Amino acid sequence: MHILFDEAGKLLTGRLLSEAESSLQVELDSGKRVKVKAANALLRFDKPAPGQLMPAATALAESMELELAYEFAPEDEFGFADLAHEYFSDNATTTEQVAALICLQGAPHYFRRAGKGRYKKAPPDVLAQALAAMEKKKQVQAQIEAWAAELAAGTCPEPVRQQLYKILFRPDKNAPEYKAVVEAARTSQTAPLDLLQNAGAIHNAYQFHWQRFLFDQFPKGTGFPPLQAPVIADELPLAPVQAFSIDDSATTEIDDALSLQGLGQGSVTLGIHIAAPGLAVLPEGAVDQVARQRLSTVYMPGHKVTMLPDDVVQAYTLMEGRDCPAVSLYVTFDEATLAITDSRTALERVPIAINLRHDQLDEVITEAWLDGTPAADVKPEIAALQPSLAFLWRLARHLKTQREIVRGKPETFNRPDYTFRLEGVAGDEPTGDERVLITTRKRGAPLDLMVSEAMILANSTWGNWLNECGVPGVYRSQASLQPGVKVRMGTKAQPHAGIGVKSYAWATSPLRRYVDLVNQWQIIACARHGKTAALAAPFKPKDANLFGVIGAFDAAYSAYNGFQNGMERYWTLRYLRQEGITELTATLIKDNLVRADTLPLVLPVLGAEGLPRGAHLRVKLGEIDDITLDLHGTVTERLDLALENADATEEGDTEDEDLGAPLALAIDVDEPQGEATAQAAQTPDPAGV
Repeated sequence: MHILFDEAGKLLTGRLLSEAESSLQVELDSGKRVKVKAANALLRFDKPAPGQLMPAATALAESMELELAYEFAPEDEFGFADLAHEYFSDNATTTEQVAALICLQGAPHYFRRAGKGRYKKAPPDVLAQALAAMEKKKQVQAQIEAWAAELAAGTCPEPVRQQLYKILFRPDKNAPEYKAVVEAARTSQTAPLDLLQNAGAIHNAYQFHWQRFLFDQFPKGTGFPPLQAPVIADELPLAPVQAFSIDDSATTEIDDALSLQGLGQGSVTLGIHIAAPGLAVLPEGAVDQVARQRLSTVYMPGHKVTMLPDDVVQAYTLMEGRDCPAVSLYVTFDEATLAITDSRTALERVPIAINLRHDQLDEVITEAWLDGTPAADVKPEIAALQPSLAFLWRLARHLKTQREIVRGKPETFNRPDYTFRLEGVAGDEPTGDERVLITTRKRGAPLDLMVSEAMILANSTWGNWLNECGVPGVYRSQASLQPGVKVRMGTKAQPHAGIGVKSYAWATSPLRRYVDLVNQWQIIACARHGKTAALAAPFKPKDANLFGVIGAFDAAYSAYNGFQNGMERYWTLRYLRQEGITELTATLIKDNLVRADTLPLVLPVLGAEGLPRGAHLRVKLGEIDDITLDLHGTVTERLDLALENADATEEGDTEDEDLGAPLALAIDVDEPQGEATAQAAQTPDPAGV
């Protein structure tokens, strides 16, 4: 006697050795003896032999027509033998009965299991839906295979082209477009990015990076809804100053200006005047909603995406020849010792006498000129500012020295700042084919230092004042200068070790950064209400909305900076090709990463093993990949002797290490397709969480 039994959904046969009340002892064809629950025994038979039954029944089951089996099956619950009698004959053989069982097991859309060997027909409407889904799945699979074949042959199907950035960076792993790319990459043994490039999906490297950024951060585009700049209702007094701003020529969002009063009288008052959109733009208003969505202006060589529409910016920017609404910080210094004797904040209109452009004046306003050495071809309006600029230069160096005492060591920014200029930009934005010029500006140039120290003074003074008034703000803090201790954002006034101040709240760029606008609202409340400002300020202590602003800004600002770094790297690589540069000198900053001496470029190299940090090297450059922004080099020569202080490094080196990393893709050709489907099936619907 032989037994057919179900073992965890698998049909097995064997010779019956013995039988108890609830179990059977069965010997399999392999000779292995197993204990089988009596409830799992489906059929007892004498012949054919177990080894012959299953192959014959499987072949017969494949010849059965499911539609006919469904039609012949009883309407009520039935067993597999019942179907065999209806489908084959009243005297259905053992092979025919097992074939019916195999057919039933393999067609869950036609027949639902009702127990061991028992089944029930699926309702006709449910069956119709299941068959339609199966047909659709079959068609989708055929489409995937067709698209994969096109990609492997060097042609990109339009649906794949339209989903390019989603496939590469934020994929739905069950989407047919994604599966087609993965399938084509596997069959052609080609990396996905190379596959898509070869198929023509990526025809312009610059547009690839730009559109990828838009997909990630601006999926609805960079345009603005129709907006009007709110009018400032306050009757603001006119400040008795003549202020000037210092920016580069491309700056349209002029946030800050400076003024001096009392020069030569023993007590000098520095005015730091910040554009005041916060006097008109209200939280939750139309302009605020746009600003909060964007959170910051995005910068890149040759182009920018502003936080606010240009019409709104122009209403509040500190344009020369106008009396501009401003939040002003006045700090009074002893002219001889430069000790601070007083400070106050005012809401007022500030006359802007002139907008200085440092890219046009760096060669004029030099340390020598500020120290009294005459210079040729200095315009009268610039010459008239020499006494004020000279004092600001002296003050800036003093403030920097005081901060460095708090820091415990000098700031060591010896590398230059690099500026990019694109020639031949025809439209509103570059195409990626323009000629690029990369020039340098020494960090700490007089005009730069004047502005930076004034802004640090304003941000730290206002940060302390907000804390004194019990009004929360958005602060940046750093616990120490130890390696790995990063700058963090929060709502509490805490020291910033990197800058060397008691607290630091961004508040001097409200036209370009949303947290500065938030802090300006809080500062305005302090200026209007003093010690009761906490009751009137838009954001209260422990305000969840304020924490939400910080989280969103931190993420957006990091993404924007990452994009800016990527685009600067793109134009740097293009500059190498444009100028025919195949070799350069560089400094080892960590492991196998070097930083070019005269370009804003970090890259990995071969041949740096065992060399100390700070080693000066000559590097031969490899192939440039404009899509991945990848560039490797090979060390050909060491140019310096062993350094005594090989571990010395400039501040910011650790941040630069990420700039040599290749483009990260979210597509995974090694993941089994079924695994992606299973994971998606287990993922809860966000709407139901």
